Amino acid sequence: MEGAAVYRVAARPGRPGRGRVERATAPVRRPAPPVPPVVLALRRLPNPRLTGLGAGLFASATMLVLGFLDWLILDGSPLVYGLLFLPVSALTALWVRTADLVTAPISVPIAFAVGVVPISGGTGGFGGQAMALVTALAVQAGWLYGGTLVAGLITCVRKVRDMGRRQRAATRPAAPQRRPAP
Repeated sequence: MEGAAVYRVAARPGRPGRGRVERATAPVRRPAPPVPPVVLALRRLPNPRLTGLGAGLFASATMLVLGFLDWLILDGSPLVYGLLFLPVSALTALWVRTADLVTAPISVPIAFAVGVVPISGGTGGFGGQAMALVTALAVQAGWLYGGTLVAGLITCVRKVRDMGRRQRAATRPAAPQRRPAP
């Protein structure tokens, strides 16, 4: 109701039963604290919500492209590939939908294995390629575990925040229903 005034009854001290009607004042709102520039810059970044399958495809395609670029430019440097795997793991965990959070820590190691194929360096047919892939995965297990840990931690934090948000929404009293004007 626009323009409606709110009144309250205030009791006079020492005179029970007699009160006076006063106009209620609006609560004083404090201005919001200033937001740091870093937070403002992060809010401008894209914030897609990928399904579980979409997050897995994103991670796998990105790691395959990064693996080929690493092979072409740096002759298959495992250090560079591992360092590039960490932010891809974080982005995958950040961009997956809340309903599909469990898929991020599962799809990230698969993406690592897909992307390590170009830099594994196997020769001599399928057997040599498979052996080189298994060796590369064993040698680079630290990067694999690190990226999986990053994705797992991010998804755990997101899940805990979502559960807290749902808990607050469940305990918040419902807003009163407005009746339509006749």
